[in-house]
Amino acid sequence: MLYKSQCLVRGRTVEVRSQVSILILVSCFLIFQLTASIIKAAPESLAPLVEKVSPAVVNITTSTTVTAPVGPQGIVPEGSPFEDLFRDFQDRNGGNGAPRNSSALGSGFVISNDGYVITNNHVIEDADEIRIEFRDGMELEAKVVGVDKNIDIALLKVEHDVDLPFVQFGNSDISKVGDWVMAVGNPLGQGFSVSVGIISARNRELSGAYDDYIQTDAAINRGNSGGPLFNMDGEVVGVNTAILSPNGGSIGIGFSMSSNVVAPVVDQLREFGEVRRGWLGVNIGNVTDDMAEALGLSDTSGAIVLDVFDGPALDAGLKSMDIIISFDGQDVGSSGELVRLVGKTAVGKTVNAIIVREGSEQTLSITLGQRPDPDALAQRQEIVPKKEEPKTILGMSLIEITDVQRQEMDLPSESSGLIVMEVEEESVAFDKGIRPGDIISDAGQKAVSTLGDFLTRIDEAKKAGRESVLLLVRRDGQPRFVVLPIDD
Repeated sequence: MLYKSQCLVRGRTVEVRSQVSILILVSCFLIFQLTASIIKAAPESLAPLVEKVSPAVVNITTSTTVTAPVGPQGIVPEGSPFEDLFRDFQDRNGGNGAPRNSSALGSGFVISNDGYVITNNHVIEDADEIRIEFRDGMELEAKVVGVDKNIDIALLKVEHDVDLPFVQFGNSDISKVGDWVMAVGNPLGQGFSVSVGIISARNRELSGAYDDYIQTDAAINRGNSGGPLFNMDGEVVGVNTAILSPNGGSIGIGFSMSSNVVAPVVDQLREFGEVRRGWLGVNIGNVTDDMAEALGLSDTSGAIVLDVFDGPALDAGLKSMDIIISFDGQDVGSSGELVRLVGKTAVGKTVNAIIVREGSEQTLSITLGQRPDPDALAQRQEIVPKKEEPKTILGMSLIEITDVQRQEMDLPSESSGLIVMEVEEESVAFDKGIRPGDIISDAGQKAVSTLGDFLTRIDEAKKAGRESVLLLVRRDGQPRFVVLPIDD
């Protein structure tokens, strides 16, 4: 519809067509273009894609021998008329303590023509037998090549006299929120099934140090675990691992471990039978807003070092309170990002790390070691306080760690800092969680071994125009950062 308006031109009223018509035409054109792009992104039918990838997607069935619980298990009172009936029921169902078979179902996919198969570790963990079923009904027995519990991935191997259909990994880093994806697997034991959705979010973390999940609204249920998440090119961009659900069923929040995390792990499992992750030998944390203010930083990017253990970082000269802002040519936005970057770097590789130390950038060359086992990483030093002549600073009563304290408190010979003896309950230090027995080892990104050191750090912060000072506080060997105001 064309709109008209009246205007006065040279003393005459004339009728002028509104430019709304032009706007309508432009809008229609833009809608047409948008519709065309959507149609291009989401094909009319996914059947060709399904037919392309489905031969490589498998159902996984496991069998595990378990021992039924022994000892009293009755839930019927002794002497009840139902006692005999319940005993018979227990006997039929392994209630006599005899071993019984337990089975589990999951999904997986073939990644090579010689029979390597990927699934979740939790699908096959502790299984005595693993069976792989293809869509055409063929069944093969699988053996475990290796697992990585950190990202819940297992690599299996089947033997067959002909080449097997397989799929390939795609680059999950280029996947975007809003991209179409397709999940294929064995949900709830119903057999081959396909669901479609979009990538809802990227870089999700659940509970692991190496987590990098793709969140999708494609329906994922129990039994989908270990199955592939495909992009529209038929490439695997994720391994379906978990769902967020109050009732155990899909509510449109599923998680797939990113292919760029899984692929290098699989390569190592094929080569070594285990995962050999790079290791720095540090304990790190995120930079908070108040830390950034206390240190005079412009933003909170990077990972701040709490501890440096005997290992590659110590050998390279990394120190507590350093802030790592770049690793191997990649910016470090958070401690989690640094963990993932280090974890996927080859053991023995020498990389450059850019750090901020006392306000200045430095570059360190670090040769990565291999991450120790969890028991070795869990070892920490325990520090026990001992009272001596304290001095009150910032609401805290402090004493120095001397040779006497080291001996009496069984401290390591290299330990140094200030022991917190008391904390004024009305102080900010108390509100920030500092308690008697805590040890302050660093202030203002510098180590403190004396009360004079501590006062000097406070003066330095004041001269720099800062309103607070950053402390590294240890409790039971565990470090954390605390920011305290230094107003007179």
